Amino acid sequence: MSPVRKPEIMSPAGHWPQLRAAVEAGADSVYFGLTHFSARAKVGFTVEELPTAMAELHRRGVKGYVTFNTLVFDTELAEAAKAIETIARAGVDAIIVQDLGVCSLVQQIAPDLEIHGSTQMSITSADGVRLAQRLGARRVNLARELSLEEIAKIRSETDCELEIFVHGALCVAYSGQCFSSEAWGGRSANRGQCAQACRLPYELMVDGVETPLGDARYLLSPGDLYTLDWIPKLLPLGIASLKIEGRYKDAEYVAITTQAYRQALDEAWKGIEKARDPIEKIRLEQVYSRGLGPFFLSGTNHQTVVQGRGPRHRGVLMGRVSRVGDHSIQVTVNDAHAVAPLKLGDGVVLDAADWRSPQEAEEGGRIYALRPLGGRTLELEFANGAIRFDRIRVGDLLWRSHDAEVDRFARQWTELSKPLRKRSVDVRVEAKVGEPLRSYWKCGQEVLVESGGPLVRAQQQGLSQETLAAQFSRLGNTIFELRELQASIAGEPFVPVSMLNQMRREAVEKLEAFANEPVVRHVTPYHFVSPVAPPLPAQQAQLHLLIRSPKQLEAAIAAQPASITLDYLDLYGLRPAVEHVRASGVPVRVASPRVLKPGEEKIADFLVKLDCQILVRAAGLLDRLQQRHVQGLIGDFSLNAANAVSARMLLEMGLDRLTPTHDLNAAQLVELARLAGANRIEVVAYQHLPVFHTEHCVFCRFLSEGTSYLDCGRPCEHHEVTLRDEQGREHPLVADVGCRNTVFGAEAQSGAAHVANWKRIGIAHFRLEFVHESAEQIRQIADGFRDLLANKSRPADLDRLIRQVQPAGLTEGSLHIPKKDAVFQIL
Repeated sequence: MSPVRKPEIMSPAGHWPQLRAAVEAGADSVYFGLTHFSARAKVGFTVEELPTAMAELHRRGVKGYVTFNTLVFDTELAEAAKAIETIARAGVDAIIVQDLGVCSLVQQIAPDLEIHGSTQMSITSADGVRLAQRLGARRVNLARELSLEEIAKIRSETDCELEIFVHGALCVAYSGQCFSSEAWGGRSANRGQCAQACRLPYELMVDGVETPLGDARYLLSPGDLYTLDWIPKLLPLGIASLKIEGRYKDAEYVAITTQAYRQALDEAWKGIEKARDPIEKIRLEQVYSRGLGPFFLSGTNHQTVVQGRGPRHRGVLMGRVSRVGDHSIQVTVNDAHAVAPLKLGDGVVLDAADWRSPQEAEEGGRIYALRPLGGRTLELEFANGAIRFDRIRVGDLLWRSHDAEVDRFARQWTELSKPLRKRSVDVRVEAKVGEPLRSYWKCGQEVLVESGGPLVRAQQQGLSQETLAAQFSRLGNTIFELRELQASIAGEPFVPVSMLNQMRREAVEKLEAFANEPVVRHVTPYHFVSPVAPPLPAQQAQLHLLIRSPKQLEAAIAAQPASITLDYLDLYGLRPAVEHVRASGVPVRVASPRVLKPGEEKIADFLVKLDCQILVRAAGLLDRLQQRHVQGLIGDFSLNAANAVSARMLLEMGLDRLTPTHDLNAAQLVELARLAGANRIEVVAYQHLPVFHTEHCVFCRFLSEGTSYLDCGRPCEHHEVTLRDEQGREHPLVADVGCRNTVFGAEAQSGAAHVANWKRIGIAHFRLEFVHESAEQIRQIADGFRDLLANKSRPADLDRLIRQVQPAGLTEGSLHIPKKDAVFQIL
C-alpha cells in the first residue's frame, strides 16, 4: 500500500457556474465532460471552451479532469482520436475513460496524459484494478457498491490510485451494466443517454400474484449517497480522491456539497474529532436528496438502499399532517424542525405516496401563515388556491422543498465579486545589510524578487518579521494569500514600506504568470484507420443455448446444440448439471457472475475446477484467468466491447470468442465483426435483454425481513418473480450466485431478421438465452432457430413462432437499426 496522503475533493461541473462554484467552495479537482463522448450527454463544455476552462482551473490551483467515459463505436474512432488530441493540447490533467479502445488511443496519441478508469468500467476487485493499470490507467474509480472493508481489501492488494464516490445519486444498476434505456428507448446509458427507467414505479409479481408494496412502489429507486460521517474512516485507506456526483446539478448543489466535504476532510486530516453539525446534513438534503445514507459503504442491508416511496428530490422531511381544515393544515413536526424550523415563504410539498396513484400530481405551495399551537404542532396556511385541501389527508408527509436561507448560504460561493478561494503562498526572506533584500515566493513554482540595491543600516527602527508579514500579507483581491513567512534578518537593515509593497506587487505578477502558463503535452497526431480482419473460410453455423434453471436442462440437452451454458443461481447444483450435460455428449459451459467482489474469489476457483469453458462476464475475472493461463474462455456482452479496437484487445487476453456489447445495433455488430474477425464473434440471437444488474436484492427487500443472504431465507430459490411496469409488461427478476439481481426485459428480443447478414460476413456462433421459459418454449424456439440457420425457414416465420410461444411480446430491441446506420447493413 502506498503511503497515506490527503485525498483530493473532486467536484462535478456541468458548465461554467458549477465549475466556478466548485473552485470557490474548495474543490481540489473538477470533473466535467465535453458535449460528446460523455456519460452526461445533456451538459458539458464545447471543444472551443476547453482551453479557457483549463486555464481558469490551473490559475486557481485546481486540476481539471475530462470525462470521456462512453463507449465509442467504430465509425466514431477517428473523431474520438481528434477529440483526445484536443483534450491533451488543452492541458487537461487526466481523461476519465470507460472504453478499453479509448485507453489504447490515449496512450498512442498523448502518452503523458493521465488515464483514470471510470466507474463505468464496473471495477469491484483488485483484479479489475490491475487490468485497468495494464491498460494504462493511473487511477481507478471503484464501483459504488463496495463496502469500507472491501475497499480496504482492494487497497491492500494494489498500488494504483483509488477513487470513490462519497456523495450523490446512486444508480440501482452497476455503472456500465445497465441496458434499460437501450432496451426500452434506444438510448444507451453507456452513451450518456440514461432515461432513468429505475425511477419508475413497478408492481411486484410473485408466482403470478401481485404482492402489495404499500408506499414502496418505486422499488428500483435508491437513495442518495452521504458519507460526511465516514470521512475519518476513509482516510487511513489512502484513497486518492473523494468524488461528489452531480454533473446535472446546479451551482448551489455543487457549492454546498463541496464546502461540506472540504470542511469534513480538513478537520479529519487535522485529527479534529467532533460530531457533525446537523445543519450540514439538512442543507445537503435541502439542496438535493432522495434520502441520504452511506448505503453499501456501511455493508449489506437491503432494507435501507431503496425506500421506494418516491423517485425524485423532495427536500427535507419536516413532519406529518395531523389535521386537515378547510383553509389550513396542522402538522406535527420532527427533529429537523428544531434544527432548521419551518418559516414563512418556505416551499413545501405534501406526500401521499401510500394512497395516491404515482401519476397524480402532489399538492404543494409556499407557506403564507404559520402559527405554533403548542408542543410540536404548527398550523400552516397557503396563498388562496395554492393547495387543494380535499387532496390531503391525515398522515401525509410534509417536505420542505425550498428554503431561501439555503440559497443565501450557497451564494457565498456562487455570487462573488472577488475570489474567495485563495492559493497559499509561502515566503522566505533574506535581509542583510550590504546585500539586496531577497524574497522567495512559493506557490507551486518559486519566484525570486529582489530589491534594487544593497540594504543600508537603519538609523532608528530596522526591518522586523512583523513588518514583513504585515506588508506581504496584503494580497487584497488577488488569488493568493500568505500562509507562512520565514525571515532571516541580519544587521538591522532599513527597508521602506514602499519597497516592500513594490516587491509584493512584482511577486504577484510573477506568480500570476506561472499560474497562467499553459500545460504543454507531447501529442502525436493520429490518423485512425482500423485494419480489417482477413476473411476466413465460412464455418457451419452453430447454435448455443444458455439456461438459468435446472428445470430447463433436459429441454436444452434434447435440442443437441453446439454447447449449453449453465447460468445457475446455486453453485451446489452446478457440478452435477455440468456432469449430466457432459455425459449427454453436448459440450458444456458455465457462466461467471458479472461482478466479483473481494472475498468471492472462491467462485472463480470453483468455476475453473469444473474444467469446462467459461463465459466470462467480468473484466477482473478475465485478468485473473489470463494470469492463470486458463483456456476455453468466451467473453460476454458485459465486457462492453463496442468497437474493433476494444474487441481485439479482449481477444488478445486469451478469449476464444467474444460477444460484443448490447449497445450495438445489428449493423454496428456487422461492422465490428468485419474489423475484428467474424469467426471470433458470438452473437446473441434470442434473449430477454438484461436491463438492470444490481447489488440491491429485491427478493431480500420485499420478500423477507432480513438484511442480507445470511438472514433473508433465500426467497429467490422458492419464487418466480417479475416486475410489472406501467404498460403491464412483466419483467423477469433473477438472482445470481452473489445474490445480485438482474431484471430482464419482458419482451423477447429476436435477431432473426439479421441472421442471414451475420452469416454472410462469417459469423458462425449464435446463442439463445432463456430466463423463465418452459421446457416446451425452449424446444420450439431452439428448433425454430435451427431451421433458420439451415435456411429451412424465413425470419418472419421464426418471429411468428416466437410470438405464439412467447406471449409477453417480441422486439428487435437493441438490434434495431436506425436509418443513420442502415448504410452498414449488408444487403
